[in-house]
Amino acid sequence: MDADVLVVGAGPVGLFLAAELRLGGIRPLVVERLARSSTERKARGIGVLATEALTRRGLGPRLAAAHEEGMRDFARDHGSSLGHFANIHKLLPDEDRPRTHIWQPELERLLAEYAVGVPVRRAHRVTAIESDVDGVTAVVETPQGEQRITAAYLVGCDGGRGKVRSLAGFGFPGTPPLLRTLAGQVRFEGPVPPAGRYPDGSFLHGGSMAGVTELARDGEPDGPVAPAELAAAIRRVTGEDATVTEVRDSRRFADQARQADDYRRGRVLLAGDAAHVHSPSGGQGLNLGLLDAANLGWKLAAVVRGEMPDTLLDSYFCERGPVGAAVLRNTCAQSALLAPGPHVDALREIVAELMDLPQANRYFSDLLSGVTERYEFPYPAEEPVGLHSPEKSLVDDDGRVTRLSDHTRTGRGVLVLDPENRDLAALAKKRAEVVPVTNTGSFLLRPDGVIAWAGGEAELKVALDAWFG
Repeated sequence: MDADVLVVGAGPVGLFLAAELRLGGIRPLVVERLARSSTERKARGIGVLATEALTRRGLGPRLAAAHEEGMRDFARDHGSSLGHFANIHKLLPDEDRPRTHIWQPELERLLAEYAVGVPVRRAHRVTAIESDVDGVTAVVETPQGEQRITAAYLVGCDGGRGKVRSLAGFGFPGTPPLLRTLAGQVRFEGPVPPAGRYPDGSFLHGGSMAGVTELARDGEPDGPVAPAELAAAIRRVTGEDATVTEVRDSRRFADQARQADDYRRGRVLLAGDAAHVHSPSGGQGLNLGLLDAANLGWKLAAVVRGEMPDTLLDSYFCERGPVGAAVLRNTCAQSALLAPGPHVDALREIVAELMDLPQANRYFSDLLSGVTERYEFPYPAEEPVGLHSPEKSLVDDDGRVTRLSDHTRTGRGVLVLDPENRDLAALAKKRAEVVPVTNTGSFLLRPDGVIAWAGGEAELKVALDAWFG
């Protein structure tokens, strides 16, 4: 075979998945239809869980450095450094579990450097997929002509408009768009209408960024947003003329909400926007996709190595499917709050007042971050099992302090044991790194940062067998 796993798509999700697979000791190959990396600023940040996932692989310092500039850009363009739900900027940051403001092209460069050594073939377009019990063959158009690439598994990370999903026969049910947005870095000449909500939509203008959100229109074009097109949209929404001389880093998007009916069909799997599309409200897309990659990478590597049965891959959709559905639900709710009209205006006022309540503010913050989403495991367990562990300090018997992320860079499981449970170390054998500590209770961490066990010898045996064979 040409590779153990063929990854289709070299965006952030595809690159991170390929790096996770390589960390697991198998051979990934990435193919990408674009001849070069996109410079389009489609996203401007990653959430708490994606930040922690990359920190577990040693990328925390680089994320922190990028966050400073990204936060400045966010505050400049939005007029607030607070998080938002449906552009109601009131969400307080979680100081213990921060997110990262980083433009997507910069994130892609960071992940490309992290995945250095993984072969990436650009200007390669997948046109057909043939799958059987032994493997997958992708028919690929390349600058040198048609090629056939074989692998044990194929993962589509090729975005919402990618071909893997349809070529492999996945269903993609959901709802059509309610709203559409045109936005970019805009240069005006002369007066600009006030930013805010209008009877026919919303006009955003902060720093050099401007955008219009209005009800979805038929025949939405593709490609960059032209100055005349944006000016016409501003006129429709505000009723005032604006002279737009330049639109850079333009983007157009709608808020359709669709999710694949499964994330796996035999030896073909989906991750990221290939598996789910939704409004970008709340900046959740990259967070969702990178966590798909974190969840799938170590499982697929374990199966390819022959250490775990193929059925382990069924847990991928069982765990990530409900999380994707939850994001579609909250983004649809945000679209409802962003729609024009006096009834929505009244509802927004009430939601804004609710967000002043500490408990409600925390609810909306957790909704967007996903930190309270808990996986259902094939064995009974109580919280914190099933939740993603935050970063934390660990103190060993000699008083030496390390961070949890110092022990997760190999991509293996981590068994943290307090003094009362040291005798359980032998159960891990070669299946997980054992870390003795004195300042926290015992727990078992999967390679994707999810807590798999938090007490009891019998329960530890079950957890180790379930995830590590």
